[in-house]
Amino acid sequence: MTRVRLAALLGVAALAFAAPSAAQDKAGQCNRQCLIDLSDKYVAALVAHNPKAVPLAANAISVENMKAIRPGEGLWQSLGAGPSGFVIHVPDPVSEQVGILAVATAADGKPAMFGIRLKVENGKIAEAEHLIGNTPAASAMGNLQTVRPALLREVPYEYADSRGRLIWLGKSYYDALDDGNSQESAFADDCERHENGFQTARNPLTRPGTGNANDPSFAYLGGLGCAAQMDTNMWEYITEIHHRRVHIADPVTGLVWGMSHFRHDFTKKDFPLLGVPGTTVRHMEYKPFDMPAIHIFKVWGGKIHEIEAVGWTAPYQTPDVFGAK
Repeated sequence: MTRVRLAALLGVAALAFAAPSAAQDKAGQCNRQCLIDLSDKYVAALVAHNPKAVPLAANAISVENMKAIRPGEGLWQSLGAGPSGFVIHVPDPVSEQVGILAVATAADGKPAMFGIRLKVENGKIAEAEHLIGNTPAASAMGNLQTVRPALLREVPYEYADSRGRLIWLGKSYYDALDDGNSQESAFADDCERHENGFQTARNPLTRPGTGNANDPSFAYLGGLGCAAQMDTNMWEYITEIHHRRVHIADPVTGLVWGMSHFRHDFTKKDFPLLGVPGTTVRHMEYKPFDMPAIHIFKVWGGKIHEIEAVGWTAPYQTPDVFGAK
């Protein structure tokens, strides 16, 4: 091989290594830490009631609890103080989105649990979606002082899942819930779920304060794990899980961000239960309602281990700004 040909080949190789691959970040893309920092900066701007403190695109879409708002409205006015101990970040440089779930203080002094999804385009926030949960009950605040440590831990390499697997598992949760079939997803035996601060799976069966004369199955069902609950048919009262969006995942922490819109028409009040001792039917005396919600799933080793959720009670068939996708 001549020196000229060798030099040419080496030059081509050098260019190949220097050229960015399709898997690399786009020039100027907001990386993982950038997204985390941006979400913190956004919450700080909410507390300061100053939309100009963050890089909002001129045509940015802002939504709060399913309704379009303008910067300066909603949480921009109602948030009194930022979070202190309860904050979860789910950054995703691939989709250039970040979710942040936090507990802070509203202007009226009451606790506020909320989630925010930000979409970045060309270095600016193109979408800002707020979901403010029902005001946490006093009895739930013990679970909202700090985040469960397992949610925040980085996943060791040997147990880490790909972004694709994380996204699939997040989507599969809604399928399993909708069909009452845990086999449609993958749940670890230790899977524990919290909703609006309340632990709703893997509770002690003898815990106090769970008596419900109209629903004797309540304590038993709350003591089951995530998979076992689904297989009792206890979620049949959910008519539809509308507008499911699972586009944000962080392989570093194994966290997946899911948004959805639960609808409950309650055209019937009695729902059969499977395998619940002493109870074959669950009676639920409710009027129709919706519950838009955010779920964060902790995944490692190919299974869901922790779930943290926030939702708010909305009128039945509340329209969705972003529409069905």
